[in-house]
Amino acid sequence: MSGFTIKDIENLSGIKAHTIRIWEQRYGFLKPQRTDTNIRYYSSDELKTVLNISLLNKYGYKISHINKMMPTEIREKILMLNSTEAQQERVINDLIQCMIDMDMDAFENVLGKYINLKGIEKSIIHIIFPFMERIGILWQTGHINPAQEHLVTNFIRQKLIVGIENTRSLVRIEKTFLLFLPEGEHHELGLLFIYYLLKSRGAQTIYLGANLPYKDLEYVVKYKQPDVVYLHLTSPSRNFNFEKFLKNLHDHLGEYNFVISGMLTQQYKKAIPENVFFKYSLSEVMEYLSRL
Repeated sequence: MSGFTIKDIENLSGIKAHTIRIWEQRYGFLKPQRTDTNIRYYSSDELKTVLNISLLNKYGYKISHINKMMPTEIREKILMLNSTEAQQERVINDLIQCMIDMDMDAFENVLGKYINLKGIEKSIIHIIFPFMERIGILWQTGHINPAQEHLVTNFIRQKLIVGIENTRSLVRIEKTFLLFLPEGEHHELGLLFIYYLLKSRGAQTIYLGANLPYKDLEYVVKYKQPDVVYLHLTSPSRNFNFEKFLKNLHDHLGEYNFVISGMLTQQYKKAIPENVFFKYSLSEVMEYLSRL
């Protein structure tokens, strides 16, 4: 990866761009390069530095104090953070750093340890899904190498499929969900996550997967007549017209309910058809599933 914009750093670390600029002026741990058009860009090492510093800062350490620490001391302090939330954020940051380095042995070790300790569902909710949301920004901007994306997503996909295959529910929900991604959307992890949650809660599921042409969706929906059609949008192709897609759902499949989650819902500002329901965050998704 050639470099990260300040917006990438903001999205991955949670630190506002204004604060990052102040850190640059006052401290020595950030020294971004600039393009020919004078736009800041940051190295992989600087991204890792911000992730570590922002984590310590969030949990009580002053920036002026952190600035005096050696990298080994920073890491030691991070490992000493004992709150559940801090430990989860550390794991997510470690996964991001492993992805940047394309160190899949380390990635598998970090995620595998957490899954063994907490189980697949807690790992999905507290680690995998937040990780996907954060790196999803890089998918949309193209600031992630396709090789990095494939390595990471294929590994997580394997874990999710194993979780789906092994999950059993003692209850049964008398609702059928049809899950799919529209043509041009290949990022399947979010939808697999929803598949796991639905199956583990006893819902009947029809999984059609990614990159489904609209005419095929229309045919299957009318034939199977599910109670809910669910899709999770991360980063469709550039020629995907969300507004037109929603209009088609209303005009041709208006008698069916569609639930849509994923980052694209947060960016859409126009009117939403009455048969379409957005879930803007993981907490909204979980609340929706708890009411089934």
